[in-house]
Amino acid sequence: MGTKRIGIMQPYFFPYIGYFHLISAVDVFVIYDNVKYTKRGWINRNRFLEQGAASTFSVPLKKASDSRNIDQREVADSFDRQKLLRRLSQAYRKAPQFDTTFALVRDAVLHSNSNLYDYIENSLRCLLEYLSIEKTILRSSSVEIDHSLRGQDKVIAICSALDATSYVNAIGGTELYDTDHFQDHAIELRFVESHLRVYEQFDQPFVPWLSILDMLMFNPVDVVRADALEGYSLIPKPAAVV
Repeated sequence: MGTKRIGIMQPYFFPYIGYFHLISAVDVFVIYDNVKYTKRGWINRNRFLEQGAASTFSVPLKKASDSRNIDQREVADSFDRQKLLRRLSQAYRKAPQFDTTFALVRDAVLHSNSNLYDYIENSLRCLLEYLSIEKTILRSSSVEIDHSLRGQDKVIAICSALDATSYVNAIGGTELYDTDHFQDHAIELRFVESHLRVYEQFDQPFVPWLSILDMLMFNPVDVVRADALEGYSLIPKPAAVV
């Protein structure tokens, strides 16, 4: 049996390039839909360039219990999609790739589905299609496991159910996972280390790791696609610093 790499991540609204590095590094990408929504995460917000600095844009949500899962949350009726589009347009209208990128942004932002998970997944699929990246995408709830499991036990259960030989995670999650525990289940543990790519942003000091929309506004789509496919290293868990 050959190597089968699995990646698992929460859905993020217009995520940064590292999210696409993770997608590119795996054979099957699983998006958590039936896990608790976290207020301080990046699920429904991200950063963009506004007047030379990083600013945050977000999708407001209807008030709901903090115990609800991502797929149980709804976009607020008050969400002014046109206002968000105007803000992004004002920030990037002079960018070299504005016309084509903004058309993509507009279609994703104006998507009418009010379910938070569906809304974000649609934007992700729009981006993957635009970048010509074909990948198997699954909702976590569609995988037959004990969904009461948590943390790395849930990850291992998903990997085992999908016959994975390797689990790949973003480099920021190294402390969450134990290499030996994965090896006990015959699963290799690897992490994506993104390479910083510096590009021109209106002749101002470079602001890194913004939403992929920023990279698309300033770079031809084939350049962004090449970075998404190749701009990272796949490494084992770094040794702990003593």
